[in-house]
Amino acid sequence: MTTATSTARPAALHHYRVSSVMGAEWIKMRSVRSTLWTLFTMVVITFGVAIIAGAVIPGQWHTFTAEQHATFDPTRISLEGLLFGQLVIGVLGVMVMSAEYGTGTIRATLAAIPNRPLIVATKAAVFAIVATVAGQVLSFGAFFITQLLLRSPASHATLAQPGVLRAVVGGGLIIPVLGLFAMGLASIIRHTAGAITAYVGTLLVLPLTIDALPSSISQPILKCLPLQIGDKMTTVVNAHQSGSSLSPWVGFGLLCVYALAALVIGAGLMVRRDA
Repeated sequence: MTTATSTARPAALHHYRVSSVMGAEWIKMRSVRSTLWTLFTMVVITFGVAIIAGAVIPGQWHTFTAEQHATFDPTRISLEGLLFGQLVIGVLGVMVMSAEYGTGTIRATLAAIPNRPLIVATKAAVFAIVATVAGQVLSFGAFFITQLLLRSPASHATLAQPGVLRAVVGGGLIIPVLGLFAMGLASIIRHTAGAITAYVGTLLVLPLTIDALPSSISQPILKCLPLQIGDKMTTVVNAHQSGSSLSPWVGFGLLCVYALAALVIGAGLMVRRDA
């Protein structure tokens, strides 16, 4: 009887549904105050930048040169605040993964769900849903706010214009993908401060470092970095110019590869390492 019972218990531990695991991850994510504060910070910063841009540019329009008038991109201007959103969502992505390592609760999670790749996958799925909704709300909200405030003589954009809807939707999609990339870094590094440093370094510091190299070396690398990919995705004017950057959707696909690679490596390391 003792042998049968001890054999049955481990087997029973493996009888869990993916939906139940995702439900548990959702409870953990929404019950932490940092999640709400992080999302609130994203809204304040992104919409704040959109309001400032829409309010200031009409008054300065007469100071712009003819070239600045010709190359003015009202869509890109409205989405400038998404850069701060990209930073903040990265912090949230790191915390979703690394917080359990910091508190030690990851041991309880692994005891309840021995399938470690499943843990990473469900965390990523729940986070992706939340971040995608947040990204689209931020992107469309910032766009409409700025366009509403842009008065004549400053030009403004509508979603019906070529490339505008792609830029607004794409700007919102960059948010969850970068968040997943940060989550992958956290699953590899397993330390909040270290993962945030690696994420910010990749997003902001690495482009500055690469830019110091000769252009023959720096340009092919810079166009493949997350910051320039995000910038290209939210650009409408001259968005399809060839040369120094990838096309918007090609760059976005490459960014998805970065995020997937980080998550796969993190899941593999989680299997190999102790909690």
